[in-house]
Amino acid sequence: MARKFLYFVAAMIVLAIAALLAYRLFGTDMIRMAMVPRATFEAQSEAPRNIYARKIMWLARPDKPGNPALWTPPGYTPGQRGTGAAIFFIHPTSYINRDHWNAPIDDPETNARAELFLRGQASAFNEAGDIWAPRYRQATFGAFLTSAAESERALALAYGDVSAAFDRFLKEVGPTRPIILAGHSQGGAHLTRLLRDRIATDPKLRARIVAAYVVGWPVSRTTDLPRMGLPECRAADQTGCILSWESFAEPADPSLIVDAYDATIGFDGRPRKGTPIVCTNPLTGTADAAAPATANLGTLVPAADLATATMAVGSVPARCADRGFLLIGDGPNLGPYVLPGNNYHVYDYSLFWANVGADANRRLKAFAQ
Repeated sequence: MARKFLYFVAAMIVLAIAALLAYRLFGTDMIRMAMVPRATFEAQSEAPRNIYARKIMWLARPDKPGNPALWTPPGYTPGQRGTGAAIFFIHPTSYINRDHWNAPIDDPETNARAELFLRGQASAFNEAGDIWAPRYRQATFGAFLTSAAESERALALAYGDVSAAFDRFLKEVGPTRPIILAGHSQGGAHLTRLLRDRIATDPKLRARIVAAYVVGWPVSRTTDLPRMGLPECRAADQTGCILSWESFAEPADPSLIVDAYDATIGFDGRPRKGTPIVCTNPLTGTADAAAPATANLGTLVPAADLATATMAVGSVPARCADRGFLLIGDGPNLGPYVLPGNNYHVYDYSLFWANVGADANRRLKAFAQ
């Protein structure tokens, strides 16, 4: 288990360093030069609707040997694991190559890195039920640094895979089982579209959603949320609702995100500029809330030598502030891989790992009742 955590931290480092060092040395323009693909977009066919019937197309599923989503920190004793909910998790960007706009589906390094992310993120849900996490032809890291048309096409291709995987997920888990949806970063972006396209348009499916965790991706309360089929979570035991947060230590400078966010169009066709961002405090499970560090049930903290990790209880506070960003005070020392502006994006789940699990279990219990 210790070795697995080392690999997880190493994976986060790869992504964080790519952004952090380039930014500090060269600025935003040089990041784009270094990370945005120079090649033209390669048109590819849609994923066959039955391709996700193949077990190899899943990074995590209940019958996968060595399922990475079942990882837990050393010394942590998980509660009773039952069938519970069916959890559909969309992993963040693990492809940082600029040779292609989309990751090859069989790229071993990219898929291995994605599995490592599941250990530190999707694992938070592993007491709530069975976790399913698909491989998909994700957009490369550089696609998020440009407004070029190729970027939109790359994201659309990736979303097509996610949608096909979701179809198979629904078939595998049956027509009545409760569902938890979750993702991070690029995975969160695809989840917003899945909510808009699939959940908002299907009342029977919508009635099965315990909660949707759209983490590390901004959701506009004004232009996005009304089209996503679910309200934001206002109560800790509310079901059929959306949770979302983006973590910053103080003093926070979210200008890079704000500038990009303000330049986009929301799901209702209106500009997102100036609109408030959904902020759920994962320590309370409620919107626009503040909570002291004593409310934190456990943060994943790597050792200095990265050989293991400990669960730090009661060490990180959180409060929703400003445009809707989640502020965590001075910020814990999780290593030198915090992004510009005191952005703890890489650690959005790790900061509140135990609370995320408790939140999912609490909502699932309320849903069952």
